[in-house]
Amino acid sequence: MSRRVFRYVPYVIAQDAGAAPEYEARCVSGDEEDCGAGSGVCGHPAEVEEWQRRHTQETRHVRYRRVFADYAVLTPA
Repeated sequence: MSRRVFRYVPYVIAQDAGAAPEYEARCVSGDEEDCGAGSGVCGHPAEVEEWQRRHTQETRHVRYRRVFADYAVLTPA
């Protein structure tokens, strides 16, 4: 009979400093269906906010779905 040993190894989760986070917004305003216009992937939240301001100014749309994505690295504590 073989014996198995399971060990708990604590990990620390941190943002990967080698990969830039991504920010994006999509317009979800509309009566019948979402507008669907999107900012595209941006490297800083200020770029997305500026796109939202311009889009609202042009269309009067005021509802957006914002997305933030990054990469995480787990390392043993």
